[in-house]
Amino acid sequence: MENCCAPGTTPVPVALAAPDDERRPLPFAPPARDAVAVTRRMVSIPAGEFRMGGTDPDAFAADGEGPVRVVRLSAYAIDATAVSNARFAAFVKATGYVTDAERYGWSYVFHGQVHPAATVLDGVVPGAPWWRPVAGATWRCPEGGGSDITARQRYPVVHVSWHDATAYAAWAGKRLPTEAQWERAARGGLDQARFPWGDEFAARGRHRCNTWQGDFPYADTAADGFAGTAPVDAYRPNAFGVFNAAGNVWEWCADRWSATWHAPDRLDTRVDPLGPPTGATRVIRGGSYLCHESYCNRYRVAARTHTPPESTTGHTGFRCAAPLPRS
Repeated sequence: MENCCAPGTTPVPVALAAPDDERRPLPFAPPARDAVAVTRRMVSIPAGEFRMGGTDPDAFAADGEGPVRVVRLSAYAIDATAVSNARFAAFVKATGYVTDAERYGWSYVFHGQVHPAATVLDGVVPGAPWWRPVAGATWRCPEGGGSDITARQRYPVVHVSWHDATAYAAWAGKRLPTEAQWERAARGGLDQARFPWGDEFAARGRHRCNTWQGDFPYADTAADGFAGTAPVDAYRPNAFGVFNAAGNVWEWCADRWSATWHAPDRLDTRVDPLGPPTGATRVIRGGSYLCHESYCNRYRVAARTHTPPESTTGHTGFRCAAPLPRS
C-alpha cells in the first residue's frame, strides 16, 4: 500500500480502540426510517451486470485490481455525493456521537495543510514524511487547532474512520456500499473506462476531478480549481448522476480487504459480493486530492487500496448506499 493513500500506521503511542468488528455497538439507537424517504435523494442503480476490475498498464499489481470479471448486482441506491460536513454535523447534533479522531486526540494531516496554530506530534510515517500526526485534528478542525469548517459546509467530511462512517450510515437508515456497488456506480454505465467520464483524464483541457496538480508532495498548483478538498458536488456528475467518484476524498467501503479473494470464479464473488469474511483492513476507493500520476494514480475507477478501520486522515470520507424499496 502506498502511504500517500492511507498512512495506516500509528506514529504516536495512542491505543486505537475498537477491533475490526461490524458488530461494535452503536452509542445511540438508530431512529426508524421510511425506506422511500431514505432513498428519495439518492441515485438509483438498476439491477444488472458490469465488468468489474481492470487491467490498466499503470495498475498496481499487488492491489488485485484484476482480473476483470462479470459481476451481477441487485438494484440499489447510492448517495450522489460524499457525505458533507453539514450532513455529518446533523448526525452529531442528533446523536452526540464522538468520532474516533476526537477520542484519540489527533489525526493525520498533509504537511502542507497543517494550520499555523496547530501542534504537530512526534512521529514519522515510513516512506511518507508528508503525513503529520496533528493534535486536535478532527472533522470539526480538519487542519488541527485553529482551523474550522465554517466556510466548508458543502465539503466532504474527513478525519472519519470506518467505524464513524458505519455509525452515520446506521443513523441515516443506510449502510456503506460494497466495493462492487461503489465501482458500478462510479463507472456510470461505461464499460472498462479508466475514469467515471471516459478514458481521457482532461478532455479538451477540462478537469473533471480534484487531484494533485504539480510537483508532489511539494507544490499543488490547483490547476483543477482546488488545493485540498472540493465541494461534494464539484465538477460534472457521471452518467448515473454520481459526483466526484475520482479524486477529492477516498471513500470507505463495507468490504474487508483482499488482493486475491475475488480472483477465483465462484458465485460469492460474482453475484452481490460482500467481500471476504475475514481481514484486518477495509477497502477504500476513488483516490483523493493527493493522488498524482507520478506517485499514486489511484483515481482510476478500477484502482483500490485499504487501511485499518480505525484510521483517520484529512483525505478520507464516505458516501452511503441503501436497498431500493419494493414498489
